[in-house]
Amino acid sequence: MTRGYSLEQDLRLLVNNPKYSDVEILCEDEKILHGCRAILAARSEVFDRLLYNGMKESYEKQISFPKIKSAGMEIILEYIYTGSVKEESLTKDNTVEAFYAADYFQLSDLQDFILKTVKNTNFAKNYSPELLSKISEKMPLTEDNILLNLLVEAAANILLNRIEFGRLSIMGLKYLLSCTYEKEKPFVTPEYEVFRYSAILAAKQVSNDAHKIFMKQLPTLEQLENTSPIKVENKFTGHQKVAKELETLVKFIDFRRIKPQILADIIEPLEIIPDKIISNVYRYVALSSNLNLNNTRGISINEIGYYFWDKSACGSKLVIEDNGKIVYALDGYNSHQSVRAKIALEDKGIFEWDVIIEKACSYSWVGVCASENLNYESWAGAQPTGWVLGSGGALYNHNKVVRNYCPAFGDGARIAVHLDMNKRTCTFSVNGKKYREVSEWNNLPSKLYPVVSFNSPGRFRILPHQKN
Repeated sequence: MTRGYSLEQDLRLLVNNPKYSDVEILCEDEKILHGCRAILAARSEVFDRLLYNGMKESYEKQISFPKIKSAGMEIILEYIYTGSVKEESLTKDNTVEAFYAADYFQLSDLQDFILKTVKNTNFAKNYSPELLSKISEKMPLTEDNILLNLLVEAAANILLNRIEFGRLSIMGLKYLLSCTYEKEKPFVTPEYEVFRYSAILAAKQVSNDAHKIFMKQLPTLEQLENTSPIKVENKFTGHQKVAKELETLVKFIDFRRIKPQILADIIEPLEIIPDKIISNVYRYVALSSNLNLNNTRGISINEIGYYFWDKSACGSKLVIEDNGKIVYALDGYNSHQSVRAKIALEDKGIFEWDVIIEKACSYSWVGVCASENLNYESWAGAQPTGWVLGSGGALYNHNKVVRNYCPAFGDGARIAVHLDMNKRTCTFSVNGKKYREVSEWNNLPSKLYPVVSFNSPGRFRILPHQKN
């Protein structure tokens, strides 16, 4: 590329280039990078104080940073020289290092860019276990760490049994559990599965044999619900080593949320949980007059309202407004189109939400869809991956129609959808009256989204289900 046309591109040629450098930067991993003293000092007060303080660092050809790895320092140099960082420069391997280094060098704009990238892309969703593991090694656990809170929020919305062992370290898991323990924060993993994942992860630190044994001795919650009662006999002689590895996690597991039968038949025989914790749970059960703890910590999706229409999964003639809560059709557009909500409802759990028809149209449909192959330019009920209730009172799924499910509804109607992903069933309420389970829909997949279909002048609002 010809020089002189872009200052940023010309300065990028200087990044870590020995030819134009007068100082070596020795990193934690013993890798040496190259920099220009004047540029570094001009762009960072920390570098200025280090390189022009009149002390020995001012004259030596090499400066060292024993707590900053080269992966993070490379991002620092890119930002210092060019004033920006390419989004593709950030990876799951260097993001935490770069954030830590940006904090060290007091580069707040770079920190903001990293946070924005993690938040506005699929970075946190795809890599939160790995990033949590890295941040637990690099930074202390503090409530004001914005990156940590962002990663905890993302990881808390992933079922632990979907995170492969090796992606999340024990310290990373400790950060996740401690940040959500007895907190009113979203969390999707039932507490028994929290214990199971923690115990198997601890066993993996002991040996491969221990890992295999605990995988067999700790069935998933789904296996427990679908099989005859299981009673574990502890035949593993190294249980004390597993208990030792588990120590750092146990205090952040709420055993009161686990069924006493599971505690007695599955957990207690393993001999990896202190007797005092077990006895305290039994005492709690015996003395509590109202055992109303959920089997999952925090607050559920239904309580916090993660229901918003998705602009990326919306018909071209539909408009989303009010921060994603309302969708309406453009005036005069008569063909029916669809829009789904952002949130994916998958695995286990019961999900409920309301759709209010603020303005009716010729025909309206409310229900669920699978995102695969759904054509949002058409109505969902005509497609194999759409299951909807129509305003005429009939149920639709592709070429299957069930008449007279409920009376017809229109302006002002509140349609509640009750989706039980444990049993893969769906039920509807209309204006407060709940109707039967739709037994005809016996083909619901493991991942669904709320969906509506309508035309002009339709206007629909989505919100968490209000039982009263």
